[in-house]
Amino acid sequence: MRTVLLLIWAFVSVLSVHAQDSPEKNISEYRATATKLHDLVHTKLEIKLDYDKAWLMGKAWITLKPHFYATDSLLLDAQGMDIHQIAIVSNAGPKPLKFVYDGMILKIFLNRFYTSKEPYTIYIDYTAKPNDLRAAGSAAIIEAKGLYFINPKGTEKNKPIEVWTQGESQSNSAWFPTIDRPNQKTTEEIILTVPSKYVSLSNGKLISSKENGNGTRTDDWKMDLPHAPYLFFFGVGDYAIVKDHYKDKEVNYYLEKEYEPMARRIFGLTPEMMAFYSKTLGVEFPWNKYAQMTARDYVSGAMENTTATLHSSTFQQNARELTDGNRAEQVVAHELFHQWFGDLVTAESWSNITLNESFARFGEFIWVTYKHGREAGDALVYDQMKSYLSDTAFSRRDLVRFYYAQREDVFDFVSYNKGGLILNMLKNYLGDSAFYKSLNLYLRTNQFKSAEAQNLRLAFEEVTGQDLNWYWNQWYYGSGHPVFDISYAYDDAAGRATVIIKQTQQTGKIFRIPLAIDVYEGDVKTRHMVWIQNAADSFVFSYKKRPSLINVDGDKIVVCEKHDDKSLENYIFQYRHAGMYADKVEAVLYYAKHPDNVEAHKLLLTALADPFYKVRQATLDALGYKADPALSYLEPVLEKMAAGDSNKIVRSLAIEFLGSFKNEKYKPLFLKATTDSSYSVEGRGLEALALIDSVNAVDIARKLVKEGPRGRSSIAIQNVLSNYGNESDAALLYDNYESMEMASKTLTSVAYIKYLNKVKDNGQLKKAVDQIVAFADKNKRDSRQVHANIDKALKELTDQKAAEGLTEQADYIRGQMK
Repeated sequence: MRTVLLLIWAFVSVLSVHAQDSPEKNISEYRATATKLHDLVHTKLEIKLDYDKAWLMGKAWITLKPHFYATDSLLLDAQGMDIHQIAIVSNAGPKPLKFVYDGMILKIFLNRFYTSKEPYTIYIDYTAKPNDLRAAGSAAIIEAKGLYFINPKGTEKNKPIEVWTQGESQSNSAWFPTIDRPNQKTTEEIILTVPSKYVSLSNGKLISSKENGNGTRTDDWKMDLPHAPYLFFFGVGDYAIVKDHYKDKEVNYYLEKEYEPMARRIFGLTPEMMAFYSKTLGVEFPWNKYAQMTARDYVSGAMENTTATLHSSTFQQNARELTDGNRAEQVVAHELFHQWFGDLVTAESWSNITLNESFARFGEFIWVTYKHGREAGDALVYDQMKSYLSDTAFSRRDLVRFYYAQREDVFDFVSYNKGGLILNMLKNYLGDSAFYKSLNLYLRTNQFKSAEAQNLRLAFEEVTGQDLNWYWNQWYYGSGHPVFDISYAYDDAAGRATVIIKQTQQTGKIFRIPLAIDVYEGDVKTRHMVWIQNAADSFVFSYKKRPSLINVDGDKIVVCEKHDDKSLENYIFQYRHAGMYADKVEAVLYYAKHPDNVEAHKLLLTALADPFYKVRQATLDALGYKADPALSYLEPVLEKMAAGDSNKIVRSLAIEFLGSFKNEKYKPLFLKATTDSSYSVEGRGLEALALIDSVNAVDIARKLVKEGPRGRSSIAIQNVLSNYGNESDAALLYDNYESMEMASKTLTSVAYIKYLNKVKDNGQLKKAVDQIVAFADKNKRDSRQVHANIDKALKELTDQKAAEGLTEQADYIRGQMK
């Protein structure tokens, strides 16, 4: 699910991790895999929807059998429902059963004892009321009420009417009774009655569709292969369905009709991905169809419901957005890989979520490498490593996590990024052939079952013949990563180089790491494979000519932090000869700290012209986007990049950097950028123009906001009007903020609040404050730091209003903050 860091949810979680208390503190409860008293066998649901009340009227036939011990009672998860009738199904007809229900757990008293060889079927008539259920979410899933009615009465303009479900982690039991645990598997049939004007999607195949003659239609979806209850799904809305295929299997894309022409540009790589993953794993795509649907107001980034992935509507993109690149591609790959890792084989407990999410992140790595080349794959690995290392709290969390405050806590950069990187390391260590043969064995052995991390280890050991407990104990059942301090000593007389590697992590834990050390004598590279396994290790290498570079971790594969005592000359050689994306970025980061060095100048100029756009982007990032006299030599290059870099994102960043020089001569360039087809170029051009001609920038922003801006353009408009506009812009700012995505609101809320100092009209101010507070409250859990920043800005606004004698406004803001 979700992935990761071009996603909106991931972006917000990056901002929030610093503010969250470490969940592993003061946690003593061991999170065991759920005990199986019963096994689900089959679940049949008949569902009708009440849009006015946002209710689901359901009838469930649940077939189960005792797991081992005979029993005369049954416990089901059923969150916030009205239970009307419960009966056991028999040849003589349904027989009512007694039950006890506390609003969350349904205890049913069976008519007799049943053994593990006696399956039985329970009938339940119920009503689900999701809006009456208050369930906390997480950074990855901001709500947990299972069933969502979006704009059900059609009162919100420019928002479609939709209904969709979100089951992970244990929320599907808010719309149907079940044993809502990941170690259960069941086949499924959902008979769904919907308004005839809408389409529906669910798991498995649509086996029938019948018009009822009263404005409704009944769709029958059937799933013949077992999967976990949290992967059950249905969605209903006014969608266009764009049909595709993989071999003889349906592959369909459900989008709002506005985006139908863009469907194949957004999702069209799916069949190629299915072919690539099937071939790579040696396990054919296991299900009878695959569909993808978008959802408004989605509480996550995406969800890998079996055969029916749900995506946030933010991945719907128009032609202008797609000029910046398809932000959905990695997410499509991530969720598709889950169809094997998570759906076919499912983590038996949330403690073992690495078996789902780490693999999905790894699936991104291998797809990007296959489709876009080694350097693109390496860049993704580097970025995911950087995100994991961004907060020290992550280093205290085990990958397989038996202790946590609540299950949603495991959906973090440890389970996603670090876990994916650990799989990538394992592939590098064992070799591709052994690695993928092991995955094939794991999938075939555990298909349609649940598994724990040890099942994965056993598959690898059977294939490789190696005892890999050391690797699992270190990386899966342990926390942290090594911090290397690397230094070098050369004895030219003896022709020997000594590499000293110290592990300096504060935990005191010593890691055992297989490591590639590349020694370059001129252009000749010699690779040495060594083991790091002590607090300090030394390695001696002979040479005839003093090495131009000794490159520790030559594949840039180890999850670690490094303090590397290389010289400027070493880094220059590394950039030009080592070749990996991370090699170049490490060199660029070093060069950026030496702005007065002429050789550094040359290499930075080379990096800004690198063929791979991510290197150019990383170089701009390293230089900081701030004008500095020492960087004046870069202006001609930045101007050229700002005028026509082949990558729109890099071009927009060059505009941002050039704008920091506040030079009037670039005004024509910035003006031209505000008419570009790319929202990123348009937005950053507008912000750069505002630094030298705010009046003109405000006029342009007022025009652009009426065109329905997206992405960086909407951010720029909000910031320019907030910083330089006047009270007459209040309505424009309100509408623009209302249409923004979550991440865009995150970046503009404080500036918007400061703008409200200019607003004296009580009605306009109250509307804006309500709007901002609603956003902050909705995202309080997943982004506590953002909430705190908004809270601080509102307090400052309150004080300023009070100082100006605007008591009514001050009191209103203060009241909304409570």
